[in-house]
Amino acid sequence: MATDSVPSIIDAFEIDEMVPEEIRDQKIANKLRDLFERLAEGRPFFEERHQNIDFDVRNVWFSRCYNCNDISLWIYSKLLYPQRGQAPEPNPDLPEEIRRDYDEASSILDLSPRGAAALIRLCIQKLCKDLGQPGKNINDDIGALVANGLDSLVQKALDAVRVIGNNAVHPGQIDLQDDRATAETLFKLLNLITEKTISEPKHVNEVYASLPPGTLEQIKKRDDKNGN
Repeated sequence: MATDSVPSIIDAFEIDEMVPEEIRDQKIANKLRDLFERLAEGRPFFEERHQNIDFDVRNVWFSRCYNCNDISLWIYSKLLYPQRGQAPEPNPDLPEEIRRDYDEASSILDLSPRGAAALIRLCIQKLCKDLGQPGKNINDDIGALVANGLDSLVQKALDAVRVIGNNAVHPGQIDLQDDRATAETLFKLLNLITEKTISEPKHVNEVYASLPPGTLEQIKKRDDKNGN
């Protein structure tokens, strides 16, 4: 299949148009209609090609992402692998271990919003650990981060994650009060916290490091002079 080609998804409303009027052999026309009707059902099936030993697999598609080259598996128009819910895309600067939990939470958002919310709370606790805290008590971690000069917006976001739903629930545990709206809010807050604590400092440091060496030396001398 060419890189710019797309699967032929058959819609039930298109079947009449897809059987050519030029086909005069009614047996062939009926066979085509039967095939199109099965395709329109959206279920995978084998189509016999030769004496029960050669088959085509219908309504199953593989595609490759242009950006990461990873393979995706589709059944009809439904993405089966990798599993994705309707959660926002994760911040690309999320640490890999946290990213895996985020992707798992996204994959179960439709089936279990409570489970997704529990995983995102666990992601928040792991993120606090990644930021240099013990990662055992999210309230203590937030307090320590605030004492170290944490942005007030991030502090509010972290406290919101801690309190939303049930203030007593521990990260990674199911909260029976969680619903889809709660889970979606937690996804957004995790991305915001990551943006403020990881992405923005990373971007600033990259720009700063790209300054000419002479300029960096002048800045260092200025800061040394001022006792910084």
